[in-house]
Amino acid sequence: MYVFENPVLQRELLVNLRTNRAFFLLAMYQLLLAAVVLVAWPTDQRLDLTSNPRSAQNLVNLFFLGQYVIASLMAPSFAAGAITGEKERHTYEMLLASPLRPGAIVFGKMVASLTHLGMLIVASLPIIVLCLPLGGISILEVLAAYVGLIVSVILFGAIGVFCSSYFSRTSSSLVVSYLLILPMVIAAVMFWGLFEGQGELRLKVASLVFPPFVLSAVILMCAAAAGRMLYPPDVGSEGKDVIDLEKEAEEAVGLVIQPDQFPDRLFAPPKKRELMPDGRNPVYDKELHSEIFSQGTLMLRLVIQISMLLAIPMMGVFLFWQIERCAWFSVYVIVFNMLVGPVFLAGSMTSERERQTLDLLLTTTLTPWQILSGKFIVGFRISAVLTSFLLWPLLLGTALNMSFWSNWPAVICMFAIVLMVCLVNAVIALVCSLYTKKTSIALLSTYTTLLILYVVPPAIVALMQILDFVPEKIAAAQWMGITSPFSALFSIPLDENLSRELNEPANAGNVPVVIGYFVFSLLLIAASSVAMFVRLRSRRGFGE
Repeated sequence: MYVFENPVLQRELLVNLRTNRAFFLLAMYQLLLAAVVLVAWPTDQRLDLTSNPRSAQNLVNLFFLGQYVIASLMAPSFAAGAITGEKERHTYEMLLASPLRPGAIVFGKMVASLTHLGMLIVASLPIIVLCLPLGGISILEVLAAYVGLIVSVILFGAIGVFCSSYFSRTSSSLVVSYLLILPMVIAAVMFWGLFEGQGELRLKVASLVFPPFVLSAVILMCAAAAGRMLYPPDVGSEGKDVIDLEKEAEEAVGLVIQPDQFPDRLFAPPKKRELMPDGRNPVYDKELHSEIFSQGTLMLRLVIQISMLLAIPMMGVFLFWQIERCAWFSVYVIVFNMLVGPVFLAGSMTSERERQTLDLLLTTTLTPWQILSGKFIVGFRISAVLTSFLLWPLLLGTALNMSFWSNWPAVICMFAIVLMVCLVNAVIALVCSLYTKKTSIALLSTYTTLLILYVVPPAIVALMQILDFVPEKIAAAQWMGITSPFSALFSIPLDENLSRELNEPANAGNVPVVIGYFVFSLLLIAASSVAMFVRLRSRRGFGE
């Protein structure tokens, strides 16, 4: 009933694996890995296989770490919509009314969502086999890498399905899944680098230590998801779309959001007690209140608690202990906004289409400026307030640590980069929402665009440095960093006082890259704004 006669599993496999997207994704994944191997292939004319060449080690390590990061990003995107997709398609109650056991439904959803990703992992075996003759890594390390990768993917998929059972939107489930997976990915990458060259130890840990803990966690999360489907609290009449915040606050565990107090009222305003004043933008007023009263505060509470739990130890490490790596705390803040910020804007226009209210909105007397500004300000306001919670540790750490007192221009620049990231992420999310038809597609399009702009340029530079490219080519490639806030952060110069305390040479930075990032971001915002106004004013395709 769970495997061979599971209609949920059979249906999901047919739907997921017989689409053009499945073949396209498999081809792109193979091409991407092949491109990495081709670029990183050792250029030595002669390799001594008895000395474990460093270039071959870098190639294999880069291959595995890149595949692990890609898999960690893709696993939640497949699993986080397993159950929320049924809710969004209004087939959830029909599924619960079937004779299938909740455990069979959860098992079928999770296995089906991870099968496609498992195919991608297996398809990478021929590529890694080409790298083994180069030396530098043992077969034990290869086995450890694949065992750890498969175990991690199963865990990430279970986290996605577990979060999917607690939310009504795929976007909310996806964000919480990413926040839960983020520390695990960081810990796994640190473990892999810490025991470099110890293939036997890696294999023992990956095959004997991790699997029992992962299996226990997977069973507990699947049982919790099945139990929630057995006694579902989120089905009933149409009135279920409105949540009683007072009742939710009484049942909440941990952080409680109080809309009538500061700063909670900035992102979770209280109920309206009076009519909307004349001259106010109705789109802004509606978006500000509908988001919180239709979805509740569960996602907001989890996001705040998880992010602050990670921010406190990072503040101690990067702002007091290893202050030469202070930019990494700002990297964490930017990654947080990349994951959370688009959620509040990627569904701005697609949600109107999904509720079939877009035509009604476009026939009103509201101008495109009122519609876009109302939706943008609300989404940007919520994401900026949530991100500002993580800026308090940065402000506190730089204020208490006297080493930063002479580096106040660098600190101001860090804050400015984070603010610019909030603006750019919000604009890109709104553009994707305007040019796509589904919220899930808009959200994934936003994430893909941000990864290309933010991660690809510094990754290319880091790859060239690892592979010992000539300095002229590396310097030319660094100009691609004007699209990435990460490159801008590590290009901020630090004065000699901080470097003297660290007994390291002064970080001269790269001021043109920092200036170029701000110029590029402003141009991107301007171009995106024009594209949004043209799209909304033309109103082509909205009636489809």
